Amino acid sequence: MFKRFSAYDLIIVAVMSAIGLAIKPVVTAAVHIVSAPLMIPGGSLAGGFYMLWIVLAFAVTGKYGTATMVGVVQAIIVIISGLPGSHGILSLFSYVAPGLVTDLFLMLMLSALKLEYNRMVSFFACMCANLTGALIVNVIFFRLPLAFLALTLVISAISGGIGGLIAWELYRIMKRFRLADR
Repeated sequence: MFKRFSAYDLIIVAVMSAIGLAIKPVVTAAVHIVSAPLMIPGGSLAGGFYMLWIVLAFAVTGKYGTATMVGVVQAIIVIISGLPGSHGILSLFSYVAPGLVTDLFLMLMLSALKLEYNRMVSFFACMCANLTGALIVNVIFFRLPLAFLALTLVISAISGGIGGLIAWELYRIMKRFRLADR
């Protein structure tokens, strides 16, 4: 599997994993100011801002499996280090599933439907990642009542979409400076 990834691709996976993990506690803490009084899990609102790194990693490398690798690297780091956001061994599910779903979505859009990677694909890819993360965390921990779960998923979708748009803009900047392969 790693043979099709260049050293640069693997560096991108490592860097995007690290940035995603570094930004998560900062963004989540800031978002909790709004989400806690509304009794909305902060991760669903903040998720788009740390899921965007999964989508950006794919955008830069253009290789399927990149988003999943970012999730695996993040899961291993949080399990070993105990960083905030660690769910113990369950981190394997809560971090890898969004990357896997993102890769599957991108495969469907770009390979099966023959679309080009663009702003809307990035929007929906990050939306899928954040929705997956919110669902997984809900199943494992929160088990919210249906009405709150629906609200959480709507917020996750919006946050994920915004994260996807930010990922698209960061990709365009990286492309301009020839840091992206495609």
